[in-house]
Amino acid sequence: MGYTALFISILLISFSCNNNSDSKAPGNTITRPHINPYTCIRNIPLPEGYVRTVSAENSFAFFLRNCELKKDKTVYLFNRKPKYNQSAQFAVLDISVGNKDLQQCADAVMRLRAEFFYAQQAFGQIVFYDNANTAYSFSSPYTRNNFTSYLNRVFGMCGSASLSKHLNHVPDLKEIKPGDVLIRGGFPGHAALVMDVALNAAGKKIYLLAQSYMPAQDIHILNNPCNKSLSPWYDASDDSYIIQTPEYSFTRNELKRW
Repeated sequence: MGYTALFISILLISFSCNNNSDSKAPGNTITRPHINPYTCIRNIPLPEGYVRTVSAENSFAFFLRNCELKKDKTVYLFNRKPKYNQSAQFAVLDISVGNKDLQQCADAVMRLRAEFFYAQQAFGQIVFYDNANTAYSFSSPYTRNNFTSYLNRVFGMCGSASLSKHLNHVPDLKEIKPGDVLIRGGFPGHAALVMDVALNAAGKKIYLLAQSYMPAQDIHILNNPCNKSLSPWYDASDDSYIIQTPEYSFTRNELKRW
């Protein structure tokens, strides 16, 4: 990259990232996919002084922390073509995206929630609602093939608008927990799932985000474009109104919980 192009890139990031004081710090900038050394979410390193919040073994938080990661950081679309933008992700979850353009943003959130209950064999808890409040419940046979068919039906009928309506608002971002969802309901809207949370001795919290996007693509852990010394973690305590992710901007009042 030439000096002029590099200067323009830095300038654009500076204006889009809420003037974060750490935005120029060196960090985990990823410009091309490469091998991921971490096997699962709980192996992603923490900044010095932080520890992960406690989670019970049968909790959604525990499940998310133990989601496995692919060795290859490349994000692939549902048609197995690489996504055009390969700079957004820190790592890629080892979960199928399927072969249809269905598992997009809110669908990825619902997929992980459903996978949690499926792993617990809590099949009666697997239910989602469309925008008309019609319930879509998972029913027997409780096979993986039937589960996949069920999810495809859910992905076709439910989305960010319907999911947002059925989640509970979290008024303070500083109360963030694993399993919470940053979501803006719309046609389209967007959603990102909080995969992990850690805190330090002063009570400050940081968190990891995962997303899918359009078209349907591998679920991936997002880099933090505005604080590269902290990336892929995000700071819940910086009081910024805008939460800038690599491909979408949320606001701190768009946090919701199951």
